[in-house]
Formats: sequence, C-alpha cells, structure tokens
Amino acid sequence: MAHHGEQHYNLEQRFDFTAATKKSIMTVLVIGAVILGLGIVLAMTGGGHDEVGEAGGHAFHWYERLYANLWINNVYFTGIAIVGVFFFAIQYAAQAGWSTPLLRVMLSFGYWLPFAGILMLATFFLANHDLFHWTHSYLFDKNDPQYDSIIDGKGAFFFWPMAKGTFPIFFIVRMVLFFGLWVFFFKKFQQISDQEDQLGGNSYWIKMRSWSAFFLIFFAVSSSISAWDWVMSIDTHWFSTLFGWYVFSSWFVAGLCAITLLTIFLKGKGYLEMVNQNHIHDMGKFIFGFSIFWTYLWFSQFLLIYYANIPEESVYFIERLTSDVYGPFIFVNIGLNFFLPFLVLMTRDAKRHGVFLKLVCSILLVGHWIDFFLMVQPGTLGHNGGIGLMEVGMFLVYGSAVALVVLGGLAKKNLIAKNHPMLEESYHHHI
Repeated sequence: MAHHGEQHYNLEQRFDFTAATKKSIMTVLVIGAVILGLGIVLAMTGGGHDEVGEAGGHAFHWYERLYANLWINNVYFTGIAIVGVFFFAIQYAAQAGWSTPLLRVMLSFGYWLPFAGILMLATFFLANHDLFHWTHSYLFDKNDPQYDSIIDGKGAFFFWPMAKGTFPIFFIVRMVLFFGLWVFFFKKFQQISDQEDQLGGNSYWIKMRSWSAFFLIFFAVSSSISAWDWVMSIDTHWFSTLFGWYVFSSWFVAGLCAITLLTIFLKGKGYLEMVNQNHIHDMGKFIFGFSIFWTYLWFSQFLLIYYANIPEESVYFIERLTSDVYGPFIFVNIGLNFFLPFLVLMTRDAKRHGVFLKLVCSILLVGHWIDFFLMVQPGTLGHNGGIGLMEVGMFLVYGSAVALVVLGGLAKKNLIAKNHPMLEESYHHHI
C-alpha cells in the first residue's frame, strides 16, 4: 500500500449507491415530472396567450415548446457527459499526476452518453420540423414562393448525398457517428482502466495516453461540428465562426462544475480520503479560468458582430436583446456565468472550501443551462418562449435522470485508479 506519512488509504473502495440517495434523486425527478406536467397542461389549455401566438407564420402549439425543451436539455446534458470523458483524456495527454484520485469521477459522466444519443435521435425524428427550419422541403424548391437561396446553399451540409429537402441523411449519420465514437472511446477508457486495476504496471498508462490523444483529436472535430449541427443550424441564416468554441466553453464549465459537485458529494460521504483541499482548489481554478474563457468567447462573438453591423449577423443578437422574453436573460446569463464566478472565486479561500464551490457550481449549472436556452428557444419558439414550469420541470427531470445514471455507473467499479503510476504523486499534491 502506498502511504503518505503514516496514513493508509483504502484503495479498494466502491461507491455505495444507497437507497436513501436514490430516494432523494427520485424525489427530485418526481417533483420535476409534476412541474413539467403542470406546465404542459397549462400550455395545452392556453395558459395565457400561447395558442394565439404566431411562430414563423403558423399558429403556435404547446408541443413545440416541449420539443424545444427536450432539445435544450439533450444538448446541455450531452455536453456535460462528453466533457467528463474529455477531461479524463486531458489528464493522460498532459501526464497530470494531481488528478489521479478524481479520474473515475470524471469518467463516470460518460455513462449518460448512450442515453443521450438515443434521446437526441428520438427527439430529432419526433420534432425536426418544429425545431429546424431547414428540414422543410419547400425551402429548396426554386418554384416555391418560400424558396430560400441561403438555406438552399447550405442544403448539401444536411442532405448530401441525397436530394436537398428529402431526408437529412448526412446530418443523421454525423449524429450517430459522434455518439457512436464517443461511447466507443468511453468504453475503451473503461476497459483499459479495469485492466490497470487488475494487473498494474505502467503499460496501461502508456496505452491510455495514446488512446486519449486519438480521442482528443476526434473530440476537437466532433464537438465543433455537433455545435453547428445541433445548435447553430436552428438559426439557419445566421452563422458564427467561433460557435464551436463557444458551445464547447459553455459545456466545459458546466462539466467541470458537475465533476466538482460529485467530488465534494463523495468526500462528504467519506470516500476519496486522499482528495484534499489542494485538489478541490485546482478544480476551483479550472472553473474560475474557464468561466473567464467562456466570457471572452461570448464577448468576442458579440463585439465582432456589433461593430461589423452586418444585418445577417446582427439579427441573432437583435432578436434576443430587443425581445421582452429573452432580453433580460442575456444579462442574467452574463451575471451568473461571468460576474458571479469571477467575483466569488477570485480569492484563494473560496476555491478551497466546499461550501463556496457547492454554491458557485450549482449556480453555474443553472447559468449555463440558461446559455443553451438562449441559443435554442428564440430560433424555435420566437416570442412564445420563456422560462416557465415546463422549463424548470424538464431541467429537474433530466438532471435527476443523469444523476441516477452516473451514480449507478460509478457504483459498479472501483472509485480509485489504485495502480495508476502517479497515485503517489497525488497524495503529496500541495499548492
């Protein structure tokens, strides 16, 4: 056994997913489902002005809001899941030693990926016309009065090699390929981890490093293209060249917050004794740094579009800023995702104490959900959107489902990479 001074750590520990913990999460899920149900009933009975609204020239229906919510949460929680795997791979590529006891915590988020893929495909087939304007075939018909030359020009990106306006096979193939390969790499990382646990030695660490490098290259490409496919194509006329980075940064901060909350939760339950304040501090620094990175990208995108003032670019911000529904949320978005982590996490102490990080991470998880809400709803629902019972309910249902899947997966394997060659280094991690 490796020991640090006279301390002996239990390296064989497994997370025990107790009935009490399951019950708490299920309670949140049920509350979320009830709120969601109420939201749907209110929307169906025209709670307010829903039925009267016009979205894109047609009468607005309650289920369009439901679909938009499914899409926001699919994209958001997919991001958190893949970031767990991404952050795991980064540790190997960077030959990092400090993070060794947290590796399994990061990787466990990958358990959501197969569910995310199925939900994403199902939602697309259920809701494609209500979410994505480019799925309408008349846009590609030169004789149709609604023919759209801009969307026609982008048609091949969705429909190749089939005729534009038929079945978006290229789009679907990309979606299946990304999820398929993400799950493949997740399983591969797990397999090598299991072998290392059983057999030890440095060879598995070396093997994991090369697999991580392949994954990171694939992730760089797939995370950008999926951002264009799943989010940017909603506003089909508009495009931003740094959008892939922007979505990644939002995913990354949310993923880091989820990893940090899970680590603090496990420590509170008496697991991961070798994780000390220095490890927590490092996670706090990542969250602090990447919140600023997210802000930098948000501001870069905004500023370039603002001072170039080209109508087809500025429409994206104008329809959000001038909207009664979304305008206020732009400021909420920047307040929660930049000012709050910047001011709260600036001091060393705030990054070392669980109570601060719990608060900031929880707020940031909501904040970055709002970021995705602002990316998806204006283009799908127009002024019929907003944050109401349906949004809150769906977020709670998805969040608790992800928690059940991730914690259930975490309980299946050892919590600590006990034969990792850098475990000893991590014991002495001090900053």
